Amino acid sequence: QVQLVESGGGRVQAGGSLRLSCAASGRTFSNYVMAWFRQAPGKEREFVANINWSSYTNYADSVKGRFTISRDNAKKTVDLQMRSLKPEDTAVYYCAARYGSIPLRLENGADFGSWGQGTQVTVSS
Repeated sequence: QVQLVESGGGRVQAGGSLRLSCAASGRTFSNYVMAWFRQAPGKEREFVANINWSSYTNYADSVKGRFTISRDNAKKTVDLQMRSLKPEDTAVYYCAARYGSIPLRLENGADFGSWGQGTQVTVSS
């Protein structure tokens, strides 16, 4: 398993931007599909985006065109650049890792064995 620590959350007005970062330690980072999930109050956790070792990515329809996921295998980091934020993007965002090389179009959080502690993103209208 890998250990994950997120940073970069905060409060922003609608239309603004935030960048989340996730630092990994432990096993070979490039062997893992990395993903961001989020969970809003009273709602189920949902997939946001993922990326594999060669930077192939997938996005949830709700964030496509506004969010960009990236990774640096040498630094063992994965970032989520969020633009044009909306109040409905308000949630706790989690970085997650699962062993493998193929990023699925829609990921299931139950398949991920490593999770960060989460970082709060609040978008005000």
